[in-house]
Amino acid sequence: MGKIDGKVAIVTGAARGIGKSIAERLAKEGADIVLCDILEEVDATAKEIEKLGVRTLAVRVDITKIEEVEDLFTRTIEAFSKVDILINNAGITRDNLIIRMSEAEWDSVIAVNLKGSFNCLKAASKIMMKQRQGKIVNISSVVGVMGNAGQANYSASKGGVISLTKSAAKELAARGITVNAVAPGYIETEMTKVLPEKAIDAFMNIIPLKRGGKPEDIANAVSFLVSEDADYITGQVLHVDGGMVM
Repeated sequence: MGKIDGKVAIVTGAARGIGKSIAERLAKEGADIVLCDILEEVDATAKEIEKLGVRTLAVRVDITKIEEVEDLFTRTIEAFSKVDILINNAGITRDNLIIRMSEAEWDSVIAVNLKGSFNCLKAASKIMMKQRQGKIVNISSVVGVMGNAGQANYSASKGGVISLTKSAAKELAARGITVNAVAPGYIETEMTKVLPEKAIDAFMNIIPLKRGGKPEDIANAVSFLVSEDADYITGQVLHVDGGMVM
């Protein structure tokens, strides 16, 4: 038996990368999975995860639009009758130096990474407060703590996610809901593959373990935070970064 048998988990940005790994791990722990993404790949990912013996639902959603997010949660309740777990993982990058960054590059990253997380957290809170239980994990980033040249928009959005996590944890604790964040460091995904070699080398130089992480490393941390083992943990930021930020 898995640690979260019978639970219902919504994972945003679940089509590939870290989101897919999280969805797979939670399915292996026994949860039914609602996979949310703007990408068409989400349908194939849902079918793949269904082979693990759980029920899945794939929903194409633009999380920057509150009406689409509300529809996601309505469809989840219709299919599964409850929402036990929300993983706010969806995110984008539009890197540039501040002096060159366009308004569109700033706005799009803040909209997806921060507003999108807020939209999903708000929709989940309404359901979880009535249930008097639930677990929310927001995927932030080490750059939300330390900053990063060329990523002012991304860093600001992920720093905002950390502050959102702490505020929500304080608001929702009385209803039995925990809210935590995971801050990945350099994780080998489609998003980081496009980085220049010099940027990757720079990361390796500040990682004590001298290697990048895998999406499964993030999934392992999330699996712990949504299990009963973490019932007394809320408002925390768990760094999964090989020691990059201490």
